[in-house]
Amino acid sequence: MQVSSESETSQGADFVGQEPPSRWVRLAAAILPVLVAWGIAGIATAPGMAWYQELERPFFTPPDWLFGPVWTILYIAMMVAAWRVLGLQPSRPRHRAMTLFYLQLGFNALWSIAFFTLQSPPFGLIVIAVLLALILAMIVAFRPLDRIAAWLMVPYALWVAYASALNLGILVLAMP
Repeated sequence: MQVSSESETSQGADFVGQEPPSRWVRLAAAILPVLVAWGIAGIATAPGMAWYQELERPFFTPPDWLFGPVWTILYIAMMVAAWRVLGLQPSRPRHRAMTLFYLQLGFNALWSIAFFTLQSPPFGLIVIAVLLALILAMIVAFRPLDRIAAWLMVPYALWVAYASALNLGILVLAMP
């Protein structure tokens, strides 16, 4: 009978002895998925911009020029946070945290498709609610692993909460 140490049990025996990925693999795993989500969001947003301009929007809608710089900062913060967490010793908590990270990226891109490409504020609201829940879960998962990575995601959560309110406001204003 083999007795596992407490650290092996908490990390999971399947990760014991594994080294963090190399600097280059870590960099690619942090940057490329974010760039893909960012690119999908940009491509999905473009066809719906004329439609968006014609919508009645809530009074607290920021100027259009603000979205680009804010999202640039948020995507860079995502890359840095992922890079930090990926540099940790492989473990089940790290695996869960990164699974949440990649899952929220998918919902990030899906929101642009739902809202702008499909021009569906109701579908967009459902997607962004799931996105916000995933971001919050990711922050909770990052916190015990790397507090800086967790804090880097807080502005993202706040912006998505704000975007959720905008999405809801657009939906309410569109109701007859």
